Amino acid sequence: MREIYKKLDGVGRRQFLEYAAKSALGVSVLPVFNNMLEAAPAKSKGAKGAPVAGKAKRLIYLYMAGAMTHLDTFDLKPGHKNQGDTKGIKTNVPGAQISEFLPTLAEEFDKMAVINSMYTETGAHGPGEYLMRTSYKEIASTRHPSMGPWIQRFRGRQNKNLPDTVLISAPARHPSSGFLDPSYSPLPIGDPNRGLENTDTPAYLSENTFEKRIDLINKFDKKFQTKFKNQNVLAYTDFYSQATSLLSSDELKAFDLNEEKAEDRDKYGRNSFGQGCMLARRLVENNVRCVEVTFGGWDMHRDIYDDGILPSRAGVMDKAVGSLLKDLSERGLLDETLVVLTTEFGRTPVINQNAGRDHHPGVFSAALMGGGIKGGQFYGKSDKGGQSVDADGVLPADFNATIASALNLPLDKEIFSPDGRPFKVAHDGEAVTKLL
Repeated sequence: MREIYKKLDGVGRRQFLEYAAKSALGVSVLPVFNNMLEAAPAKSKGAKGAPVAGKAKRLIYLYMAGAMTHLDTFDLKPGHKNQGDTKGIKTNVPGAQISEFLPTLAEEFDKMAVINSMYTETGAHGPGEYLMRTSYKEIASTRHPSMGPWIQRFRGRQNKNLPDTVLISAPARHPSSGFLDPSYSPLPIGDPNRGLENTDTPAYLSENTFEKRIDLINKFDKKFQTKFKNQNVLAYTDFYSQATSLLSSDELKAFDLNEEKAEDRDKYGRNSFGQGCMLARRLVENNVRCVEVTFGGWDMHRDIYDDGILPSRAGVMDKAVGSLLKDLSERGLLDETLVVLTTEFGRTPVINQNAGRDHHPGVFSAALMGGGIKGGQFYGKSDKGGQSVDADGVLPADFNATIASALNLPLDKEIFSPDGRPFKVAHDGEAVTKLL
């Protein structure tokens, strides 16, 4: 309560005391507190550089599930015994090298800001993924939102028919909208090649009959809504209404990759991640605010340099992400679309007895592209052997604060969970403003 009070000016404080008095009489004031805090000016955290107003309007979040190896992608250690078999190649930025398995991204490196000083506090996949996506540790009592729902919470609804956030190939344990209202929940897509499934009207069902059935459902729903007035019911009704509107809208085509030329689909790669990246481009092109694409298979404990493991996985990522950057740039979308490439932690610099790399939270790599990011650079660095952070360490919360700043979201605004606890979009993270 004291922290809320401190954030308000004189008039706000008088209102606060008035609402507090009402609360003593059993009147719920939580929504009021949220509104008062959002109206109050945000205080600068004095992040890692001067505050910067971000220019990104959309987010494509590419998650490499399983822990992508940093020494074999973006943080090379030429001549060191920890480097393994991976060799470096030149990029289109003089003096900058990345992995030989990433030739397409090497041509697009001028668009990339690679952070080689990421580190985290857990080496377990589930907790690591949760922390990276939310900035918070996973706890039993509260589920925290991922970035897409936060964007919608602060910016409001973008589309009448299309969802604001879409998850492609996301894991079942994804934090989704967390404690936020269910209306902020992302739309999941399992297979990008199949798009949004079950959207074709059966041949036996005429348009007139379909509309009559929807009207009948709405009549039943209206009685139910009147009797049970709660957020979950209202959110379901809103989602159902949005779904039926989408079915009769031309915007449904945004989910259909068959609208694309075969040769263009080939450029991204005929695999789930490649097609997922292409679908992400189609969706942001249609003003979907946030699309997340998950690409698994990075948990390489053995035989990491076998053709079917690291070279194959990195090749899929390279082709898809490189094509996405080229496509967004050519269509004039990259300046206002932030593309994120990240993972939960790194992999051990020392190769194990099974010719693989194990879990390593001490340091890893991530990248930011487009959306006003200053590309063509490495930020931070690991030590000589890729074992730990040597300079400019970045935690998951700092990384998410940088994403939020690029999207011009308020870092200091507190939003309350249903049980009355305050949370921020990037917890206590500080944005790396040198990249913005």
